[in-house]
Amino acid sequence: MQPSPVPLCLTLIIALGPVVLSDQETNSQLSAPGPEDLGQCATCEVRQQTKTMRLNAIKSQILSKLRMKEAPNISREVVKQLLPKAPPLQQLLDQYDVVGDDNRDAVMEEDDEHAVTERIMLTGTEPDSVVQEDGEPKCCLFSFTPKLQTSRIVRAVVWVHLRPTDEETTLFLQISRLMPATDGNRRQIRIRSLKVDVSPGASSWHSIDVKQVLTMWLRQPETNWGIVVNAFDSRGNDLAVTTAASGEEGLLPFMEVKISESPKRPRRDVGLDCGENSPETRCCRYPLTVDFEAFGWDWIIAPKRYKANYCSGECEYMHLQKYPHTHLVNKANPRGSAGPCCTPTKMSPINMLYFNHQEHIIYGKIPAMVVDRCGCS
Repeated sequence: MQPSPVPLCLTLIIALGPVVLSDQETNSQLSAPGPEDLGQCATCEVRQQTKTMRLNAIKSQILSKLRMKEAPNISREVVKQLLPKAPPLQQLLDQYDVVGDDNRDAVMEEDDEHAVTERIMLTGTEPDSVVQEDGEPKCCLFSFTPKLQTSRIVRAVVWVHLRPTDEETTLFLQISRLMPATDGNRRQIRIRSLKVDVSPGASSWHSIDVKQVLTMWLRQPETNWGIVVNAFDSRGNDLAVTTAASGEEGLLPFMEVKISESPKRPRRDVGLDCGENSPETRCCRYPLTVDFEAFGWDWIIAPKRYKANYCSGECEYMHLQKYPHTHLVNKANPRGSAGPCCTPTKMSPINMLYFNHQEHIIYGKIPAMVVDRCGCS
C-alpha cells in the first residue's frame, strides 16, 4: 500500500512591494544551516516563504479593512505638525509600549471584515467667509465623514489650549456657534461656557462638551458653519490658542468624538506555539513582528510595531482526529485531494491610531490582524 501523499496548500501571493523583517528575523534568514541541519532545510524554506506571504498580506488587509485604496501620503514631518499635543491623544499613546501594541483586547472577537472605530479626532479649519468679519475668526470649522453621520455618538468634546498667565486668575472659556451675517452683523450663538481657575506661568488643556450641537449638525449639516472659541481673563485678554504662533504647533483646538462599538464575545487562546528555531514540523504558530516605520507608513501614529504571528507546518492525516470526515475522504482518494492546510483558526484585532486621507486622526480596532491559534483545515 502506497503512503499518503504530503498535503499541498495552494496560496495566492499578493505582491505589494518589498517585505520588511526585523533584525532578528533578517539574521535568522541569512544564517546558513550546518550539515546537521540539512534535513530541515525544506521546512525552514517553507517557513520563510509563509512569513513573507503573511507580511505582504498584512499590508493589503490593513488598507482593505480601513476602506483605503492606497496608503495616505503623509510624511513624518507632516505628522509632527498635525499631531495635537493634547491629553486624550497622550492617553492613547501611553497604551503602547516601545515594541508596539500589547494586544490587551486580543481576548475579544470583532467583526472580521472592517475596522470598528472608537474615537475620531477632528482638527478645525478656517470657517467660510460668510461667517467672518475682516477675516476673523480663523477657527474652527469641523467637517464630518459619512461614517460619523451614521454612528451613535457617545461623547463629543472640544479641546482648547490656554496660554499661560502672569497671575492667578479665573477665565471664562466660551464656545459659540457661527451663523451667516444678517444686516451686516456677524451672528454668534453661545452654546457652552466654562469657568476655569488657572495658576500663573502654566499653560493647560481644557475640554468642553459639544455633544448636543454635534448631534444637531449631523442631523442638519446645513447648520454647521463652525464655532468660535474664546477664553477671556479679568482684563479681557483672550488666552485661547486659535491661531498657531511660533512654538504653538499642535496646540490648536480639536474635537474628540467617541462612538459606540460593535458587540463582542469572549474567545479562547489555545493552540500549539513554537519558537522561530523550533524543530517542530507539525502545524504551529510562530512569532512575527510587523514594523510600520520600516514599511514607510508614517501615517500610522501607533503602534509603530505589533506582533502578528503566522502559521506554518505540515498537516499529516494522522493529526486530523478532529476532522474524521476529511480524513476518510482523503484516504479514499489520496491523489484527488490537495489535503488540509496549516492556517489561522483564531485571530484577534489590534488597536490603531492613524491619519486618514482627510488628515483626521482615527482611533479604532482593525479586526483579524493577530494570529491567536493555528490548525489544519
